[in-house]
Amino acid sequence: MDAKPARLAYDVDPTRSERYSLRQARYDAIGREIGRLLPDFERRGARLRLLDVGIWDGVSMRYIEAHDSHGTVEYHGVDRQLKATLYKPEAWTALHEADLLSGLPVLPSNAFDVVICEQVLEHLPQVDEPLETLCRVTKPGGLLILGVPIFPPGLHLIRKHVVPVWDRWFPPSKVRGHIQAFSRDTFLAAIRRNCDVSIQETRGFRMISGGVLRGLENSRTWWQMNCALGRWLPGLCIEIQVLARKNPAVATCIEPQVFPCEVQQSSSVAV
Repeated sequence: MDAKPARLAYDVDPTRSERYSLRQARYDAIGREIGRLLPDFERRGARLRLLDVGIWDGVSMRYIEAHDSHGTVEYHGVDRQLKATLYKPEAWTALHEADLLSGLPVLPSNAFDVVICEQVLEHLPQVDEPLETLCRVTKPGGLLILGVPIFPPGLHLIRKHVVPVWDRWFPPSKVRGHIQAFSRDTFLAAIRRNCDVSIQETRGFRMISGGVLRGLENSRTWWQMNCALGRWLPGLCIEIQVLARKNPAVATCIEPQVFPCEVQQSSSVAV
């Protein structure tokens, strides 16, 4: 008898066995968002130039390609260290090993239609310059998709100021990977402080997930309910995803200049 095929989260992701994994809902939302943008690019016969900062194992591509039947998306990726298990390395136009804190000088300004930075900023000692960089490389009128874990208002201050003191007194068994502690409002304030953008949407996908409730993540209704709550009450979710449109500059009302693909390829890192 043939082995039963593994269940794929959202029909694309083998890393999660739950059909509607709330932890991966952020990527499903990204895929759907890109899918809504594609018809306009296809009508114009243009490629959608996408930059994923913090690509990890290429998970975003799995979800985006499910909505890109014509191969319209051109993928560019950045990570501090590229993984040997990167999904479809041959499908990426350019890959760079670089730290977001460096300012990403290898990438030109106003170059990408969509820039994704999901679950990265909370690991950095400061976020002002990284946010400036993410905005810099986005085309005027382009879309920034930024995601971070958050805490309810007030609790983020405990995580930011009290927990580090506690850890000095009672060292945890492993080093905490999250350096930043955001609430919805403080994250939005950081974006507005460093990026010339218009916030289009803030949304969350889970208030409670995993544990004894993990089995519910095979239910489409449970997923839809969590997404609805995340739209109504994003500040109470475990994480938030912000969609921000870069404001067009007066000098770039015409079609933004596109840099040659071969420039990217010459600086790409082999995987």
